[in-house]
Amino acid sequence: MSYQFKLATQPQEITAYFALRRAIFAEEQQLFSGDDSDEIDRIAYPIVALTSTHQVVGVVRIYEVEPGIWYGGRLGTHRDFRKGWQIGKGLIHKAVTTANTWGCTQFLATVQLPNVRFFQRLHWESIEEITLCDRPHHLMQADLNFYPAGTELRPRIQEVS
Repeated sequence: MSYQFKLATQPQEITAYFALRRAIFAEEQQLFSGDDSDEIDRIAYPIVALTSTHQVVGVVRIYEVEPGIWYGGRLGTHRDFRKGWQIGKGLIHKAVTTANTWGCTQFLATVQLPNVRFFQRLHWESIEEITLCDRPHHLMQADLNFYPAGTELRPRIQEVS
């Protein structure tokens, strides 16, 4: 199966993006109570993985914390599509190349411990071990040389309701 990786711009994509995040991080993993939305969503760009029928099956967000310094977060795949890492790999590539296009000089993410090796295979390095939501994570940095800039224009942030 092939997937499309894109910025979520349509209302139905954004609604499905938040619904999938809630299903993964609040309901399944129970990292958050009820909902995983936070203040970062006000400055973040949502990215989705879509099937050929336009079902949102993967999510990630990117945001700039200071000029050139970007983070990716809330990376997740619908439980029925977690095989072969194809969606996660595509979302990571889209996230980092998009930020790189928009002037990224450093791209960081906090990665749950079971996923650290996967990120390392995708040219990321661990900077330090940290604890978030009472679970072990690594603060990791992407090697931007493996994520070339593209041409996608940076849209205006959509207001999150």
